[in-house]
Amino acid sequence: MAKSVTTTTVRDLMAEFASLTGLDPPYDHPRRYLWTDAYAVCNYLELFRRTGDAAYRDLALRLVDQVHHTLGRHRDDDPRTGWISGLPDEEGEAHPTRGGLRIGKPLPERRPGEPFDERLEWKQDGQYYHYLTKWMHALNRVSRTTGDPAYTRWAVELAGVAHAAFTYTLPSDGRRMYWKMSTDLSRPLVPAMGQHDPLDGFVTYSEFQAAGGTGLSVEIADMARICRSEPLSTDDPLGIGGLLYDAGRISQLAGREGFAYEDLLPSVLDAALSGLRRFTRGGTLRYPADHRLAFRELGLSIGLSGVGPLLERVRDNPVLFGRDGNVQQRAEALMEYVPLTDAIERFWMDGTNQKAGTWAQHREINMVMLATSLAPGEFLGV
Repeated sequence: MAKSVTTTTVRDLMAEFASLTGLDPPYDHPRRYLWTDAYAVCNYLELFRRTGDAAYRDLALRLVDQVHHTLGRHRDDDPRTGWISGLPDEEGEAHPTRGGLRIGKPLPERRPGEPFDERLEWKQDGQYYHYLTKWMHALNRVSRTTGDPAYTRWAVELAGVAHAAFTYTLPSDGRRMYWKMSTDLSRPLVPAMGQHDPLDGFVTYSEFQAAGGTGLSVEIADMARICRSEPLSTDDPLGIGGLLYDAGRISQLAGREGFAYEDLLPSVLDAALSGLRRFTRGGTLRYPADHRLAFRELGLSIGLSGVGPLLERVRDNPVLFGRDGNVQQRAEALMEYVPLTDAIERFWMDGTNQKAGTWAQHREINMVMLATSLAPGEFLGV
């Protein structure tokens, strides 16, 4: 697909998203969702990069402001008011991420003592660590585009508070993470650990460190310790895409002073390859739209979009990546799966498939991640 056609499609998708969620034109009570909004910020920055139209940069900045003033504050149906950090209004404006950020689910979080209901929990608010890392990444990309260090400062403040709340020490002295926390970060709502949360945290913190030092060295070492003890392979397409996204970032960080986990890239590439083999054997990409989840598949296509730049980086730096002679071979093996990107995008750009219930139920996240897949440069940092 020609770049001009792709840019037009992405522009249309992001205009519709802005209208649907109350970004443009603005609503008094916009509908914000942290995961989707993190990708959307990167999409607007990518449109600004492609077109030079400052209106897209301004939409990214307006979206950041809306997220902080919506998800950084208590819900309208919560008896608590103000910033979830508990900071007074003026200080909260200066540090909008210091209490974390709500997910943006439709229902209030589960109350203390209320029985756990797995089906209901998916619709209830709180904080997810892997959503917070996506937002940290988006804020860092805004700083890179605008030259304003405030956005990275907010990302680092978010990293500090999230790490303190989500990580904990086992009686055996090992370290683990909670998957979901309450809005005020005072109690875990789902104590199980997200499989790739430590990896996301390690790479995201390391990005900040590489940008000039952040005071997160203890947190980086902590995440590296947890990563070493956890298996990474998955056959979930969104999870595989996340591994590829992290692999691309690791390849950019490799060799940087202070990077604390030089042997990580081969492990991540192996996990992604193993997962892709299992996923493609499962044949789910041959299913009809009603039996598929677009945003999960689009997560895979976004990750696959970064494989080509990763391979080029490895080939251009044989000394740096030569410590493991198979890194290039692993990256080349991943190239076999890159055509899945086009197949996934074409399937979900088909208007007939967008009439499926699985598209309509997750419309905003689907359209935003489709836009990211079509124009992934700013999200992937390439």
